Amino acid sequence: MPIISVNNKKVHIQELNKGAEQTVVLIHGMFSNLSIYYFNIAPILAKHFHVVMFDLKSHGMSERFTDGYDLENMSSDVLALMDVLDIQKAHLVGYSFGGLIALKTALKSPNRIEQLVVIEAPDPQDEKARNIIDEYSKEFLEHYVANFTDTTKVQMGKRQMEKNHRMYEFLFNQTSIKADMIKEKYFLSKVNFSELKPSTLLMYGEDSNCRPTGELLNTQIEASELKLIPGDHNIPIQEPALIAEIITHFLSKSLKTLSQNHG
Repeated sequence: MPIISVNNKKVHIQELNKGAEQTVVLIHGMFSNLSIYYFNIAPILAKHFHVVMFDLKSHGMSERFTDGYDLENMSSDVLALMDVLDIQKAHLVGYSFGGLIALKTALKSPNRIEQLVVIEAPDPQDEKARNIIDEYSKEFLEHYVANFTDTTKVQMGKRQMEKNHRMYEFLFNQTSIKADMIKEKYFLSKVNFSELKPSTLLMYGEDSNCRPTGELLNTQIEASELKLIPGDHNIPIQEPALIAEIITHFLSKSLKTLSQNHG
């Protein structure tokens, strides 16, 4: 359960396959934690890559803070995490609001991001899409409890369940998280996507309310491809193995380039 200090915050991280040549940093969505990747997606990616997962501030086992949930602050935290772990360049994967953080980070420091994977990033301008994040958090909690039980063979205790609910209550009621998300309302419409350098994989659910955002981003980002996955906003829960395989295939293009350059 490694806890490291990033931007003067205690951050819970997990790493797999540290010896790999290339690193993938996975960013989860709001109101969840790194376990969205840990149980199913990360182990598949770790067959080829050094995988870094972390809990966003006030999520999972990271330190709680009342403010700083805007994209500028959140992307600064990602870059600071890379600095602390001595990662000069990485692939970035972001899900839901984490997809927006990944986009912001790639725009902010394009020289630090190898390739970009954006999964189900919502348009913050779309109120329905913002509400999806609230709905998703409830389904995520059920998924987390089920996986915890399957993986550890231990039924999650009442105390642990209460702890998770307290985290949600804190985020919803005592932080600037919702106000900061609303502040980012026009993020996608203001972005100059010609400045986005990394090649980008967009993954959206066939039945997701966020799918139009994926289709829009695909027209805006020159070096992008859109993959539609069976399911809705919860595709990492619904199709984790498929998502991991598609990401591995996409990122492996750079592994081939690396081996050719070394050959």
